[in-house]
Amino acid sequence: MVAGLFARGWVRFPAEAAVETWAHAARAAALLRMADPAHREEWLQCEGTWFVGVDTLPNDAAGAVPGGPPLAGAAIDAARDIYGDLPLHRGQVSVVYPGYPRPRKGEGEGAFRYRLRRDAAHVDGLHATGPERRRRLIERHAWIMGLPLGAASPGASPLVVWEGSHEIMRTAFRDALAGIPPERWAEVDLTEPYQAARREAFETCARVELAAAPGEAYLVHRLALHGVAPWGEGATAARDGRMIAYFRPEFEGNDDTWLSAP
Repeated sequence: MVAGLFARGWVRFPAEAAVETWAHAARAAALLRMADPAHREEWLQCEGTWFVGVDTLPNDAAGAVPGGPPLAGAAIDAARDIYGDLPLHRGQVSVVYPGYPRPRKGEGEGAFRYRLRRDAAHVDGLHATGPERRRRLIERHAWIMGLPLGAASPGASPLVVWEGSHEIMRTAFRDALAGIPPERWAEVDLTEPYQAARREAFETCARVELAAAPGEAYLVHRLALHGVAPWGEGATAARDGRMIAYFRPEFEGNDDTWLSAP
């Protein structure tokens, strides 16, 4: 099954009881954190249509929230088999509500148009830095995993992936970083090659929406171009919105693994 991760840049795993049990505990923990006024003040964005929820899930390095089990199942097993047993950071809890997207605070007309028309497509770990918002490699993620925490219809702002874009990105970044020691990659301005690779992906790669239910999981390649679709007409979700937990552990060290690993 993981062959799809290398060929397409994503793979979806069927529902498992262990993952559903984990999701039930994670949802309860996430809702408690989301009720915290400080978290809502920081993370409720896009005019109330997106709770960004970075580091919202209070899990340990094995993925367990207080009173819940460690994260288990085929998806996490596959990630560990390929990339090693990396400790999990506190998960993101991304919650989208009907009406998404609206402009994010400080977001200009062009950026909002990109969010609306291109799903705010991006490659994780490339941060917009400095006053000119130049893209640099700040976080070297190993993989991305999405775990739905509540029921939602397929049109309720699913994750979007451009199939095969991970290899377009790998080629672009490999060329841009050629001859530069890996420990200095964070210093390199990757804006132009990144934008050119995005345009190529939009033109040549299939855009795929990855809807899933609690108990299922999807694994996305760290270099894959991905985003979040607008809330579709007639889409439905639980009262608390379309809720997905995301993990993106980082490779340890500053060698070339970010580019060379499968």
